[in-house]
Amino acid sequence: MPKRVFIAEKPSVARQFADALGIQFRSRDGYMEGPDTIVTWCVGHLVTMCYPDAYDEKYKRWSLSTIPFIPEQYRYQVIDSVKKQFNIVKKILTDPDVETIYVCTDSGREGEYIYRLVAQEAGVTGRDQKRVWIDSQTREEILRGIREAKPESEYDNLGAAAYLRAKEDYLMGINFSRALTLKYGNGIRDFLGQDRCVIAVGRVMTCVLGMVVRREREIRDFVKTPFYRVIGTFRPLDGQADPQAPETESFQAEWKSMEGSIYFNSPRLYKDSGFLKEEDAKALIAYLREGPAEERIPVVESVSRKKETRRPPLLYNLAELQNDCSRFFKISPDQTLQAAQELYEKKLTTYPRTDARVLSSAVAKEIGKNLKGLSRLPMYLPYLRRILESGSYQKIGATRYTNDKAITDHYAIIPTGDGLQALSSCSPTVQKVYELIVRRFLAIFYPPAVFDRITLTVRVRTERFIAQVKTCREKGYLEVMEYSFFDKKKQEDGSGAEGTDSGEKPEDTGISAAMAARLRKNMHLTAEDYTIKKGETSPPKRYNSGSIILAMENAGQLIEEEELREQIRGSGIGTSATRAEILKKLVANRYLALNKKTQIITPTQLGEMIYDTVDCSIRSLLDPKLTASWEMGLTRVAEGTVTEAEYLEKLNGFVARRTNYVKESDFGMALQQQYRKNAVYYKQVRKSTAPAEKKTGTADGTGSRKRRKKKTGGI
Repeated sequence: MPKRVFIAEKPSVARQFADALGIQFRSRDGYMEGPDTIVTWCVGHLVTMCYPDAYDEKYKRWSLSTIPFIPEQYRYQVIDSVKKQFNIVKKILTDPDVETIYVCTDSGREGEYIYRLVAQEAGVTGRDQKRVWIDSQTREEILRGIREAKPESEYDNLGAAAYLRAKEDYLMGINFSRALTLKYGNGIRDFLGQDRCVIAVGRVMTCVLGMVVRREREIRDFVKTPFYRVIGTFRPLDGQADPQAPETESFQAEWKSMEGSIYFNSPRLYKDSGFLKEEDAKALIAYLREGPAEERIPVVESVSRKKETRRPPLLYNLAELQNDCSRFFKISPDQTLQAAQELYEKKLTTYPRTDARVLSSAVAKEIGKNLKGLSRLPMYLPYLRRILESGSYQKIGATRYTNDKAITDHYAIIPTGDGLQALSSCSPTVQKVYELIVRRFLAIFYPPAVFDRITLTVRVRTERFIAQVKTCREKGYLEVMEYSFFDKKKQEDGSGAEGTDSGEKPEDTGISAAMAARLRKNMHLTAEDYTIKKGETSPPKRYNSGSIILAMENAGQLIEEEELREQIRGSGIGTSATRAEILKKLVANRYLALNKKTQIITPTQLGEMIYDTVDCSIRSLLDPKLTASWEMGLTRVAEGTVTEAEYLEKLNGFVARRTNYVKESDFGMALQQQYRKNAVYYKQVRKSTAPAEKKTGTADGTGSRKRRKKKTGGI
């Protein structure tokens, strides 16, 4: 009897497919079996690339003489810990009765790679292989994916990009890590007094390390600049004040250098609203208090009222979600991804590993189903009633929240309106993550928030003081953004989720909306006082676990060349599926330190030393421009605009050139000086103070046989 096989990436996903198929399955060891259907699974990766010593025993011992190592044909092997499951899957996929294989691994580059490695090593041929591409694990979406499954061959370009990504990481990791470890590892080892030091290098990992170290050095080198602002305190003259207002009611406005000011474009200024020296601020106050009496009377020169609107933010992609969860809940990007994955597997939300922040036009047409499903949750029912009654969801396809061109593999993360019975089984943190996703989703169906901004200009002699106040006229979508996990005070003062999302902070201008509304042009005021308020410039902020993810996603912003910045727009460093794992690895390697309480990221001494080592020898690895361009190249392979051979030729050439440069150069002495310079910023005391050049081994990096055996452990 002809059979069909569904192969998923994990057992939990396989069970979702089995349930959706509606067939009576019997559980077997490593699969589920029906009359003519089998559902089986991988357990993540079953196959991996072979270590260099599988090609030749000589590569087992690290030596500069055996690199660059660039295989002509790559070898793969089954991972020892999952051999049993691989053999089960292999037997199923190669069964003569199996005619059709439905590939149900995660819908993305990595999921494609997982299946193709299994099929390759299992020797799958002569089968009708179809790709199931879904955005959520609801029964309806799974069945749609099966009905619309395309031939696996249509994803050959994506598969090629997946293979190239793995080869890229493999070649750079092996060659650069060996070259730098052999050349400079002993210098770091001896400086820190460690038993050994392996310098782990990665295409994305090392670039991220560079971003953090550079930011830390910017903070160290930052010199605070004091500045002095002049604040005027004013109140209406007697007879002009509101009789119902307190007699003492007054307001503050800040002096600003404008055309006509005696300080306009003066070199004494800090920007246009402060002085570099306090004596200049005092001189301004003296000027304001001198002169003819009629000139010293403050006059309302203008009162401008402006309407401002703020549209709901775009939907969540993984990077935005990781950033918000880092700030609001102080959890790492890896924990956020786990939470999003759990919500996805419980059918509550759509596929989490996405870079898109919009809907597809096809999804927009059916979005009413998601909304109606959510109406079963009492927390959101008031909002849903308004959305469904207004019919705003029917027009979402014509708004900025729907854009097919901005979607590659998957649309934004949104609630499915399904799986609600599983929500109570989620941890409190996962439920909060779900609330973030739901409220961000509901907000796009609401009108913009409307604000009134009043700007008041007060003239005293030739100088002007500015006061501003902003009030909310219509809350619009902000009604939806009142999160249950923020207290009311945070919501009102703007320090809750929406305040940080918009990038705006509460404006403390010293004037109330009521006072600003009462003032009119040409109204005379009384100057109660002029004071000096000292401030100082602030250093750049350290990355936290969320902002570093956003920086990785938006790598183009770190690139000065406008043309290249446009070329790599949307590529970034790493992918939504890998960024959290990269950060996790940097922390595990002790190159970066992550404060679990604040989620602030700083380099360790070891990490900074490795940064300097790479900066001397393979500087381009630290450059977001190079890293993002590699990612852009993989995207073009997946699109079919660059061939696999073209990309591989470029990759092999780069690895060979940079590896040979490390072998031929020697920056040991300069690095030791740099290590000593940086050591003052760390509490750790070196255990060894002997000159490093006496311990770093021979010029070819092989060192003495005795020491090499002891320190490298035969790596």
